[in-house]
Amino acid sequence: MTTLARAVAQTLAGSGIRHAFGVVGGGNILATAALTAAGVRYTAARHEGGAMAMADAHFRATGDVAICTTTHGPGITNTVTALADAVKNRSGVVLLCGDAPVSGPRPHDIDQSALMAAVGVHVVRLTEPRTARADTAAAVRAARTERRPVAVFLPGDLLSHPVSGTPGALVPAAAGAPHPVGEQDLRPLLEALAKARRPLLLAGLGAWHCGAGKILRELGDRIGALLTTTVMAGGLFRDSPWSLGVCGGFAAPAAAELMGEADVVVAFGAGLDTFTLHGGRILDPAATVIQVDIDGHKRAQRTDLMVQGDAHAVAVTLLDAVEKRALPLPDWRERCATRVARARAGWAHLTHEDASTGDRIDPRTLTRSLAALLPEERTLVLDGGHFIAWPGMYWPVPDPAGFVFTGAAFQSIGLGLAGAVGAAVGRPDRMTVLAVGDGGALMGLSELDTLVRSGRPALVVVYDDAAYGFEEHMYAPQGADPATLSFADTDFAAVARGLGARAVTVRRPDDLDAVRRWRSAGCPGTLVLDCKVVPGVIAPFLTDLLERT
Repeated sequence: MTTLARAVAQTLAGSGIRHAFGVVGGGNILATAALTAAGVRYTAARHEGGAMAMADAHFRATGDVAICTTTHGPGITNTVTALADAVKNRSGVVLLCGDAPVSGPRPHDIDQSALMAAVGVHVVRLTEPRTARADTAAAVRAARTERRPVAVFLPGDLLSHPVSGTPGALVPAAAGAPHPVGEQDLRPLLEALAKARRPLLLAGLGAWHCGAGKILRELGDRIGALLTTTVMAGGLFRDSPWSLGVCGGFAAPAAAELMGEADVVVAFGAGLDTFTLHGGRILDPAATVIQVDIDGHKRAQRTDLMVQGDAHAVAVTLLDAVEKRALPLPDWRERCATRVARARAGWAHLTHEDASTGDRIDPRTLTRSLAALLPEERTLVLDGGHFIAWPGMYWPVPDPAGFVFTGAAFQSIGLGLAGAVGAAVGRPDRMTVLAVGDGGALMGLSELDTLVRSGRPALVVVYDDAAYGFEEHMYAPQGADPATLSFADTDFAAVARGLGARAVTVRRPDDLDAVRRWRSAGCPGTLVLDCKVVPGVIAPFLTDLLERT
């Protein structure tokens, strides 16, 4: 005989979940104690929204489901922004949360199930102790196999209710069978490739999640295609000499030029949103665009042909069919080999006119200078804001697991510091590098304390222009009040030192010697760079956007 709180915790631990992030309160403190007793490692966040962002980032960096645990009421409402981002990113997370008693709500309770429905989260409310273990196990399976957050609610009056029996052996969730695809389903796609003279394969996170990187490289070699990825799947084709890097506004000019020459584009597991297509500018309007996605209802506006199926399964069948039909090999690679090599060099080999002043550093100069100081095996975590262009342009990632772009799916900011905690805890074998704007840093500042307490090596780069840079460049010309966009300067270095981090203010490249010293000392703890960047340098992706408005 045990309690419901312990039975749930034992089930979560037995399912293979190894880490939880949370803030304790009356609704979850007993369950959290049971989690740690069952062997689940626990990181205490400073804010419930931070705890959810940590669990989300942990999943993105490792592929393993993590727990976010909070109390009821304000505990769960505080998670909503990060939770919405996790939903839209399709992250496998279990939200373990207190809830109103089954005997009826208290004056301070809210309808948490309705709140979760609004965000798009499936709820498992444990109102029957007899089935609590089975219901919890089912929630974990859903989070894993469907790659989505699932909320497990613990009614307040059942936490100490006795649950009989002992935990059974949990069978790991089996991967779902891929949507069957036959050669006949690919006939229109094969016909398009037979006519292609400049084919381009584009891979997104869906391709990464189903392990399609290798087969897509083989397919590309067979049909003579160039390769590219969405921002979120960056690094998937890193080892191919025919990779153009990231598709969209972060693409180097030479790479974007080649992408724009493609006559047939096959997108595997990619949503083809406005960011990937750079507002419609990146591809030739006359190009045939074919979208391969497990969800046949996610047809993008730019898509000419939709093929429903798992990216890996479709690529295997497609390669077999190409061989069987002996499709001719276009000579595009041969004709553009020199241009591809130039495109692969990226932004790092393009010069810029340094706009640094006596007290502020050009963000391009800063980012290029830092590139040489960072280890190749790193996890790059981004917050949201105008500054994202600079690390996106100058800091390649080793693979999609090495890139955690918090807030991108929900267009939010302020989750970066929490995301760095989840990534650092999940991948201690890689240095965590966080790029964050001053607005997002202040919004999520409490989790700098958590990052310091984690003890993991982490470099925090604050692009500090004392403004909401995107809004300033985008909307000030349209009449926005500048007083709502800019602020007095913040001494992030002083704040960081107050929270126990090492910190330095960066105004010129020489100030980056602090990074060399930190790495020479073995990267002890957290180093924060308060980089006072020139506010007037506008990223290329935003320049293009401004030209269209």
